[in-house]
Amino acid sequence: MTATTDVLYRLLVQGVTDYAIFMLDPDGIVVNWNDGAARIKRYAAGEIVGRHFSCFYGSEDRAAGVPEAGLRQARETGRFEAEGWRYRRDGTAFWALVVIDAIRDEDGRLLGFAKITRDRTEKRAQELQILKAKELAERHRDELAATTDFLDSVVATMPSSVIVQDATTGLIRLANRQATTLFCGCAGALVGRPAETALPTAVATLLKRALATTGNPSPSTIVLEAPVATACGPRTLRMRALAIAGRGEQPVHGLLIAEDVSEAHAANVRIHHLAHYDMLTGLANRELFRQRLGEALAAAARAAGTAATGTAVLCLDLDGLKCINDDLGHPVGDQLLRVVARRVQEALRPGDTLARLGGDSFAVVVPLLAAEAEAEALAERLVAAAREPIEIDGQRIVAGLSIGIALAPADADGTDGLLRGAELALDEAKRSGRGRPVRFHGALAASARRRRLIETDLRGAITRRELGLHYQPIVRAEDGETVGYEALLRWHHPSRGPISPLEFIPVAEETGLIHEIGAFVLREACREASGWTSGRSVAVNLSPVQFRHAGLAAQVASALAASGLPADQLELEITESVLLDASSNNLALLGQIGQLGTRIALDDFGTGYSSLSYLCAFRFDKIKIDRAFVSGVCDSREALAVVRAITGLGRSLGIATTAEGVETPDQAECLRREGCTQLQGYLYGKPMPAGALPEYDTIRKAACSGA
Repeated sequence: MTATTDVLYRLLVQGVTDYAIFMLDPDGIVVNWNDGAARIKRYAAGEIVGRHFSCFYGSEDRAAGVPEAGLRQARETGRFEAEGWRYRRDGTAFWALVVIDAIRDEDGRLLGFAKITRDRTEKRAQELQILKAKELAERHRDELAATTDFLDSVVATMPSSVIVQDATTGLIRLANRQATTLFCGCAGALVGRPAETALPTAVATLLKRALATTGNPSPSTIVLEAPVATACGPRTLRMRALAIAGRGEQPVHGLLIAEDVSEAHAANVRIHHLAHYDMLTGLANRELFRQRLGEALAAAARAAGTAATGTAVLCLDLDGLKCINDDLGHPVGDQLLRVVARRVQEALRPGDTLARLGGDSFAVVVPLLAAEAEAEALAERLVAAAREPIEIDGQRIVAGLSIGIALAPADADGTDGLLRGAELALDEAKRSGRGRPVRFHGALAASARRRRLIETDLRGAITRRELGLHYQPIVRAEDGETVGYEALLRWHHPSRGPISPLEFIPVAEETGLIHEIGAFVLREACREASGWTSGRSVAVNLSPVQFRHAGLAAQVASALAASGLPADQLELEITESVLLDASSNNLALLGQIGQLGTRIALDDFGTGYSSLSYLCAFRFDKIKIDRAFVSGVCDSREALAVVRAITGLGRSLGIATTAEGVETPDQAECLRREGCTQLQGYLYGKPMPAGALPEYDTIRKAACSGA
């Protein structure tokens, strides 16, 4: 049981002492219980927590698999309820009413079970005594008076409310102390009064229904559990009513036994709410969402042939929540989730269901659509609603929603297929820029299958030695002299051949494999560069995902130490997005890496957020100009202006500038005129394996001369 679950459990059972309420894990092991359980079971908590709950059953029930059957029913249907004999610590038996509810988390996974047990031994015995007294009265007419006295004594002391009504006159002939307290608040105020005026309507009606069965060959007991307005306030009563036929001239009577189950009912309501609703936002959770989606698909099937037969699922992702949690704190992030949830709810149609699936993920069921365009228009409204600025604790926050849309029956006709389609469309929305809706199409499923194959094969690519590094020269602009190389990761699949980094790097980042792969690239680049007698540097790209690993600085230090490469020959390249994402933490990490003596370059400058505050907050050794500006530097005034601004900034701050993607002599000349200090691109060499570098010719010549 998690700490959160434990707190919820204590809140749930607070103040309840008449019931044994305890928590089971998914295997039926007792993990917690309340004081009522200790009183009824007569065990100390330390003696029972950790044991299987079947220890409370008799040996015959255990042999017959009764405990497991109850747990199985609760797991499959959500609830199990039964009465039967259970056992205390000292071996004594008691008659118990047992309810077991399954508790699931936001993702539908089973957390365990809430089990409520009430000791009904006394009530059962008293009810049996009433029946036995009735049988004795029928068999022994001459002992009727004594039996009646005994029956009156039993009825008077019963904890349940007991009422007997004369069918002929409609008057109440008997009401025990519990009944008068519950229904009118004063002793003796019910007897002799008409049931229809003295009792709440629901109670009087139940007696009337029971008396209506008098003519049947075998009158049945009518059972009802319902809220009733009583003298003690609104209470939930479990009531049983039956007709008792008289003999000879004796009149027919109606018997009602009412038990106050308000506390148990309230506990069940709270357990049900925990199982179906999100605690933070109050929205439906994943389990209830799936139920509503199934209901919507069933309704659409019944409406076949009418105008509104479509169903849509919208999967929503709140963009940038992690940054807000890191920079402003989780309380602000939680408040943002609540505000966005309320806005989205207000933008939906009546009958649509909004659910929080977990974290920053939401989903909407849109039933009975008349046209597919309705779902797309709704998604646009949700994006617009979320985009309005939000003021939280003095902070002005602009939130964005990425949305994936899938429609039934066009995209899928089942719950799982429809939800999967919307999730794939959401992934595409996040990959293609965020803050907009994307409709599912078949190519997304094919792309997802390919990504899964890539993920599967990528997990073993390092150990199978399928990953390797190629190196592209970086030259000094003024004379074309090679000053270093950029290490570029390559994957040669044994059956599919070369796989582009544009395909497998995003998969590695999404799955977390980038940490293992990034560590491999660092080690391999340092190892190979340590053999270059020229002393040229090696540049390694770091993924923004790697900066979420607190041990990155130690990883760099380890690679340098293992290879013996001087720290100033290693250059690490990062993108601007690293600084946008939790910038205070990442700037601290950059400081740790810089203290090792390595050089740090700001890659793809000008394509991201380009805040000059980054250059003021951290002393970079190099700015790299993105190839998008280099390709147009000779033909586009705008591209030339950007290059001129970046090189001017570099000169002012004393920072080197490297232009990527240089392919023609004209581009190189233009970049030299603008003051770019280093150039890199196909004009100076394509990426090549380490063994093909000029560095290794020098090594081989030195080896030969030495021989």
